[in-house]
Amino acid sequence: MYLRETKRRNRDGSVVSYLQLAHSERHPVTGVPSAKVIHNFGRADTVDRDALARLVASISRFLHPEQAMTAARAGEVEVLDSRRRGGSWALDRLWERLGIGAALRRVADGRRLDGEATERVIFALVAQRALEPGSKLAATRWVAERVAIEGCPGFSEDAAYAAMDFLLDALGEIASEIFASVAHLLNLDVEIIFVDTTSTYWEVEVADELTDLDDDPIDDDGVGKPVESGIRTFGKSKDHRNDLPQVVIAMAVTRDGIPVRCWTFPGNESDQRIIRTVKDDLGAWNLRRMVWVADRGFASAANRAYLQRGGGHYIHAEKLRHTNTEAAAALARPGRYRTVAGNLQVKQVWVSPGGGSDDGTRTERFVVCHNPEAAARDAAVRDRLIEHLEALIEGSDAWPTTRRDEFVGSLKTKPGLRRYLRRTRSGLLRIDRAAANREAHLDGKWLLRTSDMTLTSEDLAAAYKQLITVERGWRDCKGSLGLRPVYHYRQDRIRAHVQLCWLALLLIRVAETTLGDTWRNLRHELDRMHLVTLATADGRVAQRTATTNSQKTILDALQLPEPPQYLDFTTASS
Repeated sequence: MYLRETKRRNRDGSVVSYLQLAHSERHPVTGVPSAKVIHNFGRADTVDRDALARLVASISRFLHPEQAMTAARAGEVEVLDSRRRGGSWALDRLWERLGIGAALRRVADGRRLDGEATERVIFALVAQRALEPGSKLAATRWVAERVAIEGCPGFSEDAAYAAMDFLLDALGEIASEIFASVAHLLNLDVEIIFVDTTSTYWEVEVADELTDLDDDPIDDDGVGKPVESGIRTFGKSKDHRNDLPQVVIAMAVTRDGIPVRCWTFPGNESDQRIIRTVKDDLGAWNLRRMVWVADRGFASAANRAYLQRGGGHYIHAEKLRHTNTEAAAALARPGRYRTVAGNLQVKQVWVSPGGGSDDGTRTERFVVCHNPEAAARDAAVRDRLIEHLEALIEGSDAWPTTRRDEFVGSLKTKPGLRRYLRRTRSGLLRIDRAAANREAHLDGKWLLRTSDMTLTSEDLAAAYKQLITVERGWRDCKGSLGLRPVYHYRQDRIRAHVQLCWLALLLIRVAETTLGDTWRNLRHELDRMHLVTLATADGRVAQRTATTNSQKTILDALQLPEPPQYLDFTTASS
């Protein structure tokens, strides 16, 4: 017994199919088998398919599971391939909406390259950073075997490196177009730019051979401005790996948490010099007004003067310990705190040059911020440190002088403990209670200096606290996006690798900001959507899995369409 399909051609040339339940039986005289119709289901295009499904289910009740599976395979449906679809689809649609793909194609076409192919390879490398970080060789296998990327069935390792070279060569033009498109579409607040640096290291014992940097002298202080470079040199490692060569990476982020640009410098480049390149590059974008929010590493007088060129302003933190005269005067100035957002308390202080009292010049504006909860935590930490230090030096009066000297030397790498230790005139070890009292005055405080006279104290404090968005960007780059380990050794490839991570961070930060959820959660849900390739006797088709409610919520929030249900029809005749 079987389901038979018969066809009839009408006079107008159209073909109509009919479905019938039939079985074969032999003629009692001739012995020739013939089909005997048991039931007519009617036209195939109008048949009640739910009724057919119920019939199949009722028959399957009387079969063993293995028999049911064998019967299902009788339809010759074979699963040939299954690839992740949801994450790459969402990133691709964001990529196009933000104008990144269009910018890459336009610049590539202007350089007589295949803009479509080059843009697709760059997107695939960026998507790999966001979805499954790996080497460029791994990216070629990932695209060819594990993920479905529209317009990119695969590419070679050479094509990946060629696309990276193009990205780096046209970076200035591409970054400017991307920034203009993203700022317009997302309505970004670009008046306040947050700048921070980090470093990434290599597991090698020697640094790169140094080349001369092309310095651009600055007439106000004679300090050179560095150019971007991927030279790996020894320097102050922010990952606490001073024993390994590194490069320094700078990033500029808007108040909304969107990274607008990344830079790469030699591993021993100072923050003070880096800020000059960053300011000049962003200044070329003709932004109306910019306030730079930078960490204390940028706090030199020369940098403050440079940031104010062209009407710019700065906000940065001052050191609370061993600080300069003006900052020390601001901390010592009495005044009443005002409670602002949450439990944050602020007070504004004006200090004239040299740290004296306000004489009307008002060239230095400070804001002292105090968080009572943070103060309580600082006090608790200090008490534990002192308690630990007391246990370490217990009985030290009986130690020989050489042992006490060795102990003090061992604390050079532990400033938290060394700060509360003193030695008497006779060389004995004691807790420095005076230092503990001085530290207590700094609990829960940070000090901001700014040249902007229009922002309120609350705005200044909130703006500086937003530097955490930059620090979170570094954590995402080094963790989720696989910034490290870096598999490249050539300077240009190192810089291009950093730019791929920046573009990936830009996409995932837009998604996170829109949905208020982490990219990890979004990625895990989207990657449940697969594109499955099926083969039947009639041909081959690629069909995606059904959209879950969570996936639909994500796509709707991002204002993205669902992927097509079917893709790549191939009939048996073709």
